[in-house]
Amino acid sequence: MDDLYSAAQKLFSYTQQLRRDFHRHPELGFQEVRTAGIVARELQELGLEVTTGIGKTGVVALLEGNRPDPVLMMRFDMDALPIVEETGAEYASQTPGVMHACGHDGHTAIGLTVARLLHERAKELPGTVKFVFQPAEEGLGGAESMIADGALRDPAPRYTLGLHLWNEKPLGWLGLASGPVMAASEIFEIRVKGKGGHGALPHQTVDPVLACAQIITALQSIAARNVSPLQAAVISVTSLRAGEAFNVIPPHAEMKGTIRTFEPEVRELVLKRFREVVEGVAGALGCSVEIKLQSLTPAVSNDAHVTEFVRQAAAKTLPLVRQDHANRTMGSEDMAYFMKEVPGCFVFVGSANSELGLDAAHHHPRFDFDERALVHGAALMAAAAFEILAQ
Repeated sequence: MDDLYSAAQKLFSYTQQLRRDFHRHPELGFQEVRTAGIVARELQELGLEVTTGIGKTGVVALLEGNRPDPVLMMRFDMDALPIVEETGAEYASQTPGVMHACGHDGHTAIGLTVARLLHERAKELPGTVKFVFQPAEEGLGGAESMIADGALRDPAPRYTLGLHLWNEKPLGWLGLASGPVMAASEIFEIRVKGKGGHGALPHQTVDPVLACAQIITALQSIAARNVSPLQAAVISVTSLRAGEAFNVIPPHAEMKGTIRTFEPEVRELVLKRFREVVEGVAGALGCSVEIKLQSLTPAVSNDAHVTEFVRQAAAKTLPLVRQDHANRTMGSEDMAYFMKEVPGCFVFVGSANSELGLDAAHHHPRFDFDERALVHGAALMAAAAFEILAQ
C-alpha cells in the first residue's frame, strides 16, 4: 500500500470540485435526487456494483478486493439544512433557504474520493468495502430508512466506519475516542393546561405560564442532583409559547426541547425523572400536562478494537495530525443506528481555521471549513479500510 495521504492530495482538486458543487446545490433530507445521481454516476464510472433508491434517495455500492470477506461498511451522509447561507463564498448555495451548514457536502465528496483511492488499490484490498451514501441524517430517520431497505444485508458488514468534519476543532486534529462519543437524543413537547383569565385578576386563574417557569427551573435539578457528577446529561427547553395579549393569562402553554445522554442507564433515569418533575410541578400549581417524548437516536458508541485499528491507520498515514482519545460531544448522529448493529468507529476530523475565518459552528449561516480537511478525511478512511480488513 503506497502513501495514501499523498494520493489523497493528488485527488484534492477532484474532491474540492465535488464538495463545492454539492455546496452550490444543497438538498434537504429525502430530496437528495441530484446529489444521489452524481454519487451513483461517479461510482458506476469506477465499475462498482451500485444500487440506488435505498432508503428513498440513498446509494449503496460494493468494491470487492482480492477476497470477498470481511466486509467493511463506510457511511457518508448527503443532506443539507433549511438555513439561509451567509458565507459570501463564491460557491455559496444557489437554493434559497437551503444550505450545507454541517459539512455533509464534504462527507459526500470524501466518500467518493475514498472510493477512487480504494478502487485504484483493489488488488491489494483484503476484503470488500460497502459504500453507503445516506439521506436525511438531520433528524429525519435516514439511517433507519436505509436499514429497513436492506443496507445491512447482502452482504452483511462485519465492521463499519463513519466520519464527521468537526469545526469545533482546528485542522490537524482527530477525535478518536472509544466508547460513547455522541449522545442519545430525545425531543419532547409539553402542553401545560391551566385556567385562563384577566391578567389583573390572577387569583381567578390557574396560570400555565407560571407553571412553565417553575418546570423549566426544576428540570435542571435532574442533571444537577439526580445524575452522577461523573456522568453527563443535558435537558434543554428551547421553545416556549403562551398567549398573545399583555393582559390575558392564557389557558395553556407549550414547551419543546431536547434531552441528551450517553449511557443507557442515565437515559432511563433522566426520562423517568423528567416525567416525575413535569407532572409533579405542574400538579403542585394546579395544572395538568400532556407529555410527548420521541427518541431520535441512540448514542454513537465506538468499538474499542475497531477504534484502535483506526488510530493505527492515522498514526501511519497522518503522523503530524494530533489524535484526541477523549473527545465526546452532546451532539447526536443517526450513524448510531448502524453502529448498534455493526461494531465500528465514528471519527471526528478537525476542520476549522480561525485565521481564515472558517470557524463558525455547525448549523450556523456562516458555516464553512478549511477544505484541506477533505484530504485528511479521505486519506484516513482509505487507510483505515486496509488496517481493519487486514485483521
